[in-house]
Amino acid sequence: MIVLIFTGGTISMRHDPASGGAVPSLRGRDILALAPGIDALAALEIDDWGAFPGPHMSVARMWALRGRIADHLARADVDGVVVTHGTDSLEESAYLAARSIASDKPVVFTGAMRTSTDLGWDGPANLGASVRVAASQDARGAGVMVVMSDRIYSALDVTKTHTHSLDAFDSPGLGPLGVVDDGEVIFRRSLPERSPVLTPDEPATPVDIVSAYAGADSRLLDASRKSGCGVVIAAMGRGNLPPDMVPGVERWIADEKPVVITSRALRGRVGCTYGYPGGGRKLAELGAIFAGSRRPQQARIDLMLALGAGLHAPAIRALLDGM
Repeated sequence: MIVLIFTGGTISMRHDPASGGAVPSLRGRDILALAPGIDALAALEIDDWGAFPGPHMSVARMWALRGRIADHLARADVDGVVVTHGTDSLEESAYLAARSIASDKPVVFTGAMRTSTDLGWDGPANLGASVRVAASQDARGAGVMVVMSDRIYSALDVTKTHTHSLDAFDSPGLGPLGVVDDGEVIFRRSLPERSPVLTPDEPATPVDIVSAYAGADSRLLDASRKSGCGVVIAAMGRGNLPPDMVPGVERWIADEKPVVITSRALRGRVGCTYGYPGGGRKLAELGAIFAGSRRPQQARIDLMLALGAGLHAPAIRALLDGM
C-alpha cells in the first residue's frame, strides 16, 4: 500500500479566469482521474491533506505534514508514502521530513512545473514515477527522496535550480540518486550513513536567513535579533562577510543566540580559509557555527529542529559539522 498525500501545489492547479492565473483546484481523485494507469502500479490510498501553493507552506504546516507522514509510515499496512507538494518550498518540507523521520519505508516528494490546463502538464508523469519509486524494494532505506522528470534525488541535497523548466530540480555537484527508465527504478549512487534525526515537540521559531552582499551592513541582523532565537547567514563564497556585518554577528553571539554560517553559492562547504576582517576564520573565532555544505534553507531547518530539541551551541556545532 502506497499512501498519496496531496498538499496542493502546481500539480493541483488550473488556470482561473477570475484571478488571472493558476490556483489550486484539483483534489487527489481528480488528479488520479487525469492520470490513468497510476492505480495499476500499486495499491493506493488517498489523503487529501491540503490545497496550498508552495509559498503558503509555513513552518507550522510543514511540521503538521511531517507528523501526517510519520503517522502513515507507522502503519503496518503501508509500504511507502508519496507527497505531492508545491515546488517553491518542496525541498524545505522534504528536508524537514528527512531530518526528523527515521524509517526504512520510502517517502517520495513530487510536484509539477506546469498546471493541468497547460499543454505540457508534467504532473501525471511525476506522480507515476514517484509511485514506482515508493513501491520499489530498492528504495527501502533510501530515506526521503524527491522525484521529478524521472530523476530520483535525495531530500538531503536536492534544490530547485530553475524557475520554470520541467527539469527544475538538481543536486548540485552530486547529481541524482537514480532514474526511472521505461518503468524501471534504477539507483546509481548510494548515500553516506544517515545522521541521527531530530524529533522535538516542535521546531523553534523564528529563525531568519540573512543574505550577505557587497556593501551589506548589520541592519537586518539587528532587526532579526530582536525576536529571533537563531539566525542563518547566507555568506559569500567560503563563508565570508563584509566587515560592516561583523558587529551584528558579535551582538547575536553576545546575546548567546546561535549564528550559523552558510554560503549563497550552490556548491561547496564553508570553512575557515580567510583571516581578514569578516573572513571565515575570524567569524569562527567569534563563535559563529559553520554549516558545512548545507544551503541556507537547509541549515535553517536543522537549526530550528536543534533549538526545538533544546540543543545549545556546542551540540549544534557538532550536529552541523557532521554533514
